[in-house]
Amino acid sequence: MSIAYKRVLLKISGEVLAGEKGTGIDNDTVVKICKSVKKVSDMGVEVAIVVGGGNFWRGRTSEGMDRTRADHIGMLATAMNSLALCDALEQLGADVRVQTAIEMRQIAEPYIRNRAIRHFEKGRIVIFGCGTGSPFFSTDTAAALRAVEINADVLLKATNVDGVYDKDPNKYEDAVKYDKVSFKEVLNRDLKVMDSTAFSLCKDNDLSILVFNLDDPENIVEAINGKEIGTLVQND
Repeated sequence: MSIAYKRVLLKISGEVLAGEKGTGIDNDTVVKICKSVKKVSDMGVEVAIVVGGGNFWRGRTSEGMDRTRADHIGMLATAMNSLALCDALEQLGADVRVQTAIEMRQIAEPYIRNRAIRHFEKGRIVIFGCGTGSPFFSTDTAAALRAVEINADVLLKATNVDGVYDKDPNKYEDAVKYDKVSFKEVLNRDLKVMDSTAFSLCKDNDLSILVFNLDDPENIVEAINGKEIGTLVQND
């Protein structure tokens, strides 16, 4: 089967890595996700990953703390998750590099766009840690920014829901899932896909977003194979 995308950026929430534990890192969950990522890489797809840090730290709930400092702690949480994903992928036989937006040379490369592109050309998986390196920007925004910078074909947003709905499916039984929806309609209907900064980056740079459920990591492979899963958000 021919692949639908040649270069992708996979956005994974930090909470997913905790599995049923709720916090920290659940190794079995990480390995399941990494097996699907490795499978995609072996198909010849160039894979980049951005991971959140919510399994360790939620900056917006750090009451009384300076927002900038709270966000910096969150960036360090994403670095830990990036290293965990790297380790699991390497144990599966993948060639991986971690690049961080905040320099920590003893454990990761600094983010350099051209170096990342070179890693893709050599068949390596690249994990981008520490968000954008600046406070007040989410890891969704980091994912959108890196996807645009590396000329990704699509941003794969792996979440705990199976797509975009016309209203909250957790509250309304009659919520309807979209198979495809335009950026314009998402804005008009105020549908929650990503935060506004991340969403605008994708819209303005014509970068499609595929939202799907990561409960079954095999959905990553299905997405690459062009199967109709989740919701595809794109320009008209």
